[in-house]
Amino acid sequence: MGKGIIETYKKFLPINSKTPVFSLGEGNTPLVKSRNVVDEVGCRSLYFKLEGCNPTGSFKDRGMVIAVAKAVEKGIGSIACASTGNTSASAAAYGAYLGLRTTLIVPKGNVARGKLAQAVAYGAHIAMIDGNFDKALEITRELCERHPVELVNSLNPNRIEGQKTASFEIVEELGVAPDHLFIPVGNAGNITAYWKGFKEALESGLSNKLPVMNGYQASGAAPIVDGAIVEEPHTVASAIRIGNPASWEMALRVRDESNGFIDKVSDDEILSTYRRLASDEGIFCEPASAASLAGLLKRVNAGESFEGETIVCVITGNGLKDPDIANEIKPVSLKEYPAEIESVEEALALS
Repeated sequence: MGKGIIETYKKFLPINSKTPVFSLGEGNTPLVKSRNVVDEVGCRSLYFKLEGCNPTGSFKDRGMVIAVAKAVEKGIGSIACASTGNTSASAAAYGAYLGLRTTLIVPKGNVARGKLAQAVAYGAHIAMIDGNFDKALEITRELCERHPVELVNSLNPNRIEGQKTASFEIVEELGVAPDHLFIPVGNAGNITAYWKGFKEALESGLSNKLPVMNGYQASGAAPIVDGAIVEEPHTVASAIRIGNPASWEMALRVRDESNGFIDKVSDDEILSTYRRLASDEGIFCEPASAASLAGLLKRVNAGESFEGETIVCVITGNGLKDPDIANEIKPVSLKEYPAEIESVEEALALS
């Protein structure tokens, strides 16, 4: 197990002598170089930052370890969050590790099975509501205002502090910030965190430039792109199925400061890219994660050139988070044959 982000990046984080230093192994995730899709993009190099390799399978662990550590520092023994899945799994894991009561408010029918299973296994207290994520967040905020409970959604600034460490890792591995970063956008905390990290890397001399930030929402849940709250967001990408992002204004600021883009991709584009990442690059991600590469490919197909540039696509979560989507992929070969070597050779065209 690595040191974890608190110990590794202590000088960049709001840590003091009273902050507990612990880790479940978050951070230090792989930056994998593309071998196949890069040819279609036509850039100098394309990398995938595999945040699904964090302990609960998503990028949320980076921010959660800081949010939970700061809650314990304040003497708070109870945490809560609203979630479409990944945040709830992460909060439940870190809460369990430190013996905190963890309360999760989740929208009924809108949480992927793999994520809910994690929260159940970690022993969290779960309340399903008949409403969407935005309503769940509203209730959770009021709950935390009424009781001595720490809100650990991305509204908690310590979440952003932890998530920014992924930018440091990218800079350390590449030796400089990439020319472009592509990232899925749901509640918009992560694009905000990455930009904060890249700016701090520049200020501290770790990098000599800043990337262009490119965020992508799902077409059925694209309030930032469309400029209006989406009352009933819908998309197969449950992790970004959010109609009123908490960090909306911050995301717009990131876009403008970096001369970047925030756009949307359809569910068909997301699912096509989700399958390509697995079959062409060996990367199995949850559907929302594919929005980053789907956005890049959308720009390439529209005629934009990225020749000579280095690009990083953030892959935010592991494919096992949403097994039902994976089960819908048609196998290349999956039939029954007689238990004889000859029939199998013939079936697989190996004879």
